[in-house]
Amino acid sequence: MNETATAGKLYVMGVGPGASDLVTVRAARILSELDVIYTPTGKKGARSLAHAIIEEYLSPNTQVCTYHFLMKADIAAKQAVWDEVAQALKEDVANGRKVGFITLGDPMLFSTWVFLLQRLVSQQMNSPSWLEIVPGITSFSAIAAASAMPLAMEEQTLAVIACTASEALLEQALLNHDCIVLMKVYSRFPLIRDLLQRHNLLEHALMMADATLPTEQGWRNLAALPPSEKERMQGLSYFSTILVNKNWPLSR
Repeated sequence: MNETATAGKLYVMGVGPGASDLVTVRAARILSELDVIYTPTGKKGARSLAHAIIEEYLSPNTQVCTYHFLMKADIAAKQAVWDEVAQALKEDVANGRKVGFITLGDPMLFSTWVFLLQRLVSQQMNSPSWLEIVPGITSFSAIAAASAMPLAMEEQTLAVIACTASEALLEQALLNHDCIVLMKVYSRFPLIRDLLQRHNLLEHALMMADATLPTEQGWRNLAALPPSEKERMQGLSYFSTILVNKNWPLSR
């Protein structure tokens, strides 16, 4: 995009883990001033959760564009959507509009936004003047606060890893770090629980699903789950996260 010819601006905002009052003051101010906002949804025809979080901050004059970002599709299909959205963002900014793009949590962590960033900005340049990225509260920081469990202390190391990674990578994270955030647990819970048990970490681990949402659920004792509860774990929410701190037993 030609920066000298650009009259508009793109604001990319993390809207936090779910609760609307965890949106930052800066994001709330910007949201109220937008001409157009792009909201993502993971299911075709479904309402955007990110949109629901920030709806109260939007002006009634703001145009809302919802895009279905494919979660289970081949890479070519995903890239076609990324290309389409990136092009639409370019055109709106070039036409002098104040444009917003929202994402759950923080835009720079496990976010679809990064694929759009690759299409909008050269990796060899600093962030251009027509782009502002507003950080958001991550799900794991909200879980740590709600459970009073430190993410890391003093010289401890912290790893953040998606459970879509290989078993070997997950195990290395558990072995090599004092504190571990395991995101996107959902369908891999049985494997993750086995890994935690193998390394005697169950008493140092807690899990939360849908943090800060009305559907929030938490488990502080993964070692003592009854069989009925283990079966229910097969249908865990996509927004399920486990925190591990080897120096913070949950029995204290």
